[in-house]
Amino acid sequence: MNVRRLWTLLVREARATWRNPFTMTILIAVPLAALLVFGFVLSTEVEKLPLGVHDASGTASSRRLVAELAAKGTFAPRAFATPESLDHALMAGEISAALVIPPDFDRRLREAAAGGAPAELQVLYDGGETVLAGNSEAFLRTLALSTVAGLSSGTRAQAMGGPAAPSHGFPPRLAGPASAGVTVVTRALFNPKLDGRRFMVSGTFGFVLSFLTALITAVSIVSERLSGTFEQLQVTPATSLEILLGKILPLGAVFAADVVLMVLAAGFLLGVWPEGSVVFFVIVSSFYVLTSLSLGLLISATSATAAEAVQKTVLFSIPLVQLSGFAFPIRNMPAPVRWLAEIFPATHYIRVSRAIYLRGEGPLSLLPELALLTLFTLILVAVALRSIEGRA
Repeated sequence: MNVRRLWTLLVREARATWRNPFTMTILIAVPLAALLVFGFVLSTEVEKLPLGVHDASGTASSRRLVAELAAKGTFAPRAFATPESLDHALMAGEISAALVIPPDFDRRLREAAAGGAPAELQVLYDGGETVLAGNSEAFLRTLALSTVAGLSSGTRAQAMGGPAAPSHGFPPRLAGPASAGVTVVTRALFNPKLDGRRFMVSGTFGFVLSFLTALITAVSIVSERLSGTFEQLQVTPATSLEILLGKILPLGAVFAADVVLMVLAAGFLLGVWPEGSVVFFVIVSSFYVLTSLSLGLLISATSATAAEAVQKTVLFSIPLVQLSGFAFPIRNMPAPVRWLAEIFPATHYIRVSRAIYLRGEGPLSLLPELALLTLFTLILVAVALRSIEGRA
């Protein structure tokens, strides 16, 4: 390999990319837009969710329950006079969840304090919005049980003739029936706030670097073939390896800069920073870019037109989104599908990305995934090199 010829090819490709304003806009704007869309607009986080409330009790206890739900910021309660109006608002989409407080709520609290059955609340939500409904139901259940437990402890203390026990700023523990004698305390590891934004942001890097890099590479090389410039390049003294490196290294540098921009945008605009090393994450992401660029070369080798290259890249992105773990957990898939997902380089990169972003893991703990990524990269680069030699 001649260093001078390689440098000439690198400068040529960099100038061609820089002089194309449409390509530069795609390279910079699309990654940032995808990050903001998946991390902010499409977030499943429950915040200020419209909550309809029918308070049939109208007591101090029920009013305190509603006030506690509003104070948490997760829900925005809205009062409804009748159950019928509450059902109508839920069906019309005016509210996303509903809470019905029965007329005997205060009496049942007193009975629960004396050892009787616990007070009951009815929670309604729109099952059509599956993910959001599940999150809102879980949040609403937890907040309501926490508040009811506090009300019950205060009522029990007053029934015994003493003041209510202070909470000291901590929520009361949620326990099962008194006869069970067991207290269950739950805690989420690595993501204590169950923030869905962190999950989406860390996976968006895999989606952008897999889809966009392959698309840009495939379309640009097919366009060069149609114009005849790629064939002219192949008849020069440059070797196939030099042509390959001359194509992928300039684009790889641009996408490495995109990774840095996305990290900064996620941190300053979305408040999501990696728990692990930022430098390590950028290095791993830059290396993964070579894998996706090599895949783009393979797509271009089997495409006769730019439109065909776009279609093949889009078809490739469907299993990428569905099976790589970007949006859906792989462990919930059937065993044959899980085995298929393991042959996607994006699957392993997204695991590494989330391990760095959510758990702060380093190179040693991620060594098996990094070894697989290296293997995939070497295989794809070798196959891409053969495709260039076959076209020569």
